[in-house]
Parts: sequence; structure tokens; C-alpha cells
Amino acid sequence: MGRERLAAKVTSYERLYRYVPAVPGRRPPFQEPALEEWRRRYPLFPRVLFVLDGTGPTDVENRISALRAGAGLLTPSRFLHDVPILAAPLADLLHQGPSAPVWRPAHDPNQRVRWTRPENRQT
Repeated sequence: MGRERLAAKVTSYERLYRYVPAVPGRRPPFQEPALEEWRRRYPLFPRVLFVLDGTGPTDVENRISALRAGAGLLTPSRFLHDVPILAAPLADLLHQGPSAPVWRPAHDPNQRVRWTRPENRQT
């Protein structure tokens, strides 16, 4: 997919992260406030991992730049702090394995990290 569509996916994930279903009518005073929809099934929002394939190294860099730009356009929220957004070229994953430090955080694409590390979150 192209750079624009890739960057738009970051925005879509952020909207999903914030989405709270509308409750028709008034909420009784004893009812708890509505939670984000994803919290009904998951204790944490999952990491967002992008696997980049079908391009050369230059296009991988362009796509990672698009992810960073997409993350930079988000409204201020906890999303970027709570949810790691990572990208890796498929060739690196096949060569080194998905648990290797081949993942590049959208907020700091010069860094290489493991997808399983909690410190991958943006501060």
C-alpha cells in the first residue's frame, strides 16, 4: 500500500483506541462510565506492527517516514504513549526472525527494537 494509505492506518488505529460507543438515553448515576470498545475484550490495546514488503530499501524508508508523519498528525491523546507503532521490512524478519531487534518505532525510526519490549512505547 502507498504512503498515504499507510499513514491513514495510524489515524484509524488511534480512532479505534478512543472509540466509546454512544449509549442511548441518559446514564443512571450509579452506572460506571462507558469504556472504549476494545477494553471489553482486551486488557491492553495491542501493539501496531507493520510488515513492509515488495519494495526496496528506499521505499521502506519512505513508508516508515509516512508512519512517523501519520503519528505526528494525531490529536493529543494517550494512544502514542500507550501503543507502540512498529514497522519492519519482511526481508529482515525472514533473515533475523520476528523476535530480533528489527522493528523500527514510528516515533524514532533510527532505533531498532524487539516488538516484545514494553519500552517501545513513545514518551
